[in-house]
Amino acid sequence: MSMTRRELGRAVVASVGMGIASPKAARGLLDLTPREFPELRALQEDENPGSITDVDGIQVGHFTDTRRPTGCTAFLFGSEGAATAVDFDGSAPGTYQVSLLQPVSFVQEIWGLVLSGGSSFGLATAPGVAKFLEEQGVGLKFGIGLVPLVCGAIIYDLGIGGVTPRPDFDAGYKAAQAAKSGAVQEGNVGAGAGATVGKMLYLEGIGGMKAGIGTCSMRIGDVVIGALMVCNAVGQIQDWRNGKIIAGARRKDGKGFINIPDELQKNPPRWKRTAQISNQNDNPSASLRTNSQQSGEDPVLGSTTIGLVATNATFTKVEMTKITMMANCGAARAINPYHTPGDGDTLFGCSTRKVKSDLDVSVIGSLAAEVVAHAVLRSATQATSIENWPAYRDYTAKLT
Repeated sequence: MSMTRRELGRAVVASVGMGIASPKAARGLLDLTPREFPELRALQEDENPGSITDVDGIQVGHFTDTRRPTGCTAFLFGSEGAATAVDFDGSAPGTYQVSLLQPVSFVQEIWGLVLSGGSSFGLATAPGVAKFLEEQGVGLKFGIGLVPLVCGAIIYDLGIGGVTPRPDFDAGYKAAQAAKSGAVQEGNVGAGAGATVGKMLYLEGIGGMKAGIGTCSMRIGDVVIGALMVCNAVGQIQDWRNGKIIAGARRKDGKGFINIPDELQKNPPRWKRTAQISNQNDNPSASLRTNSQQSGEDPVLGSTTIGLVATNATFTKVEMTKITMMANCGAARAINPYHTPGDGDTLFGCSTRKVKSDLDVSVIGSLAAEVVAHAVLRSATQATSIENWPAYRDYTAKLT
């Protein structure tokens, strides 16, 4: 049986609606889609995952610091820019100029985006990208000058191989200078060089694993959807289709994983609440302090997943806002737990407006979630081990 794009849209909408009353119906779409669209089957089986640069109008460049695991990744959107939105559901985002992406902002497009390690210090990479774009004569023609609007987000990778160096202006410039179309390097590169996952039980003596950058794409007729994800999550990365943990909290005997959600239910750590209550009992004024000033360390702090999902289909910034919100659900399928108080989870979404399509927001958003979920998986499977942080290929792949 063949399906047109319009029929696919109806199937997605119908499946989402029926899924409220029938989980079996919701699963049916995922079972149906790969058979009807070979491109989706290739995505799921990693035969030809593609990359975000399959979306016409996007170039990607990495800067990877050789002195310690850190770096940044730049996206350039060409002379026309891209209609860009953002969805951030973590409680501790570190971002640059994301207020421009509010639906009420008059700005309809930006010309560059940078994802960086280095925590807040890494936000210094965005002006470096802007400088490169200015030299290319690319940006918003505003008043008598040219303003290359660039947004950004960071992960906390301080402590992985040291606290310094951190990505800076020059790192951002070099990442933009390296940006190109074509295959995108994955794993321990750019913003993913110092990314780690499975850290929820770290203070309990349970080690996590190395992750990094993952990217993939999907094609439906003329429409392309791509994603690039940098996973530095406190939670574990798991294949939502079968429940298998890809990277997470390692058992001390090295023979598998501690399932973080199960452990939180059976033996929840109580260090944070105990520390807060103790401080407040000893000193009532402690309740006025910020959590960072209290003696209980929150291991969730220092964890963030950031990324970009993109399509060549024409959408406005407001429409991309909803698509990005839906796409972020894909990361939630593959990361557990996600959006914790210390996470700065931030997903950008952009339309390069290269093709017109009859696929609507609900369809693109649903499919974008699939692409994001697979990019998250690849962020783990494509990483390589560093000291104290083994990667999938050296740990998970060797489990019997």
